Amino acid sequence: MLVAGVLATAGCANKDERTLTVFAAASLTESFGALGTAFQASHPGVKVKFNFGSSATLAQQIAQGAPADVFAAASPATMAQSKAPKSRVFARNRLEIAVPKGNPGHVAGLKDLANPSLKVALCAPQVPCGAAAVKALAAGGVTVKPVTLEQDVKATLTKVRLGEVDAALVYRTDVKAAAGAVEGIEFPEAGKAINDYPIATVPKTRQYALSREFIDLVLSDEGRRVLSGAGFTPV
Repeated sequence: MLVAGVLATAGCANKDERTLTVFAAASLTESFGALGTAFQASHPGVKVKFNFGSSATLAQQIAQGAPADVFAAASPATMAQSKAPKSRVFARNRLEIAVPKGNPGHVAGLKDLANPSLKVALCAPQVPCGAAAVKALAAGGVTVKPVTLEQDVKATLTKVRLGEVDAALVYRTDVKAAAGAVEGIEFPEAGKAINDYPIATVPKTRQYALSREFIDLVLSDEGRRVLSGAGFTPV
């Protein structure tokens, strides 16, 4: 009888648990992971479920009816694709050149990426990190022939981490999150390709109140502290 009572109690707890589903750009993995943990701690019975990936892919999924409550994108253009009626920019991000430890390709700046002897990885141009790379390269008058075009910034960074390429254009937040596994090189042309990150409640969410509370956390002083610590510029 005691076991049955425990099982019944557990069943009720699971039944009462609510899930908040957050779709977010891959570059937000670390910062939103931390905020999700904080949100759960302050909301007993609530589980935050994340889907991190390419903003363009996530926006398409949301537009097609994927079950999501909050969307945080790496650009206003991809947010618009999700058809969310209202959004707010909460952070900005900029590119860095990521190279393997020791910088075997001796990359010093953006113009070095035009060297045909170097293997360079970029994000695909239809995703925010790729669109930013296009702008930065154009600002520097640099033409690059990448050996690979990846679908999100984490996949692009992985090519560097594994030593499969000599350099890649990724967000500075991802270089920082790599915690010494790669090296980052700042370059002035990155200032011409800064990405705004908007966040919004997804239309038809069944967790509207929770969605607003999570967005409030992102916009709060605590959220700004976490984002700043990850290398973002909070807005």
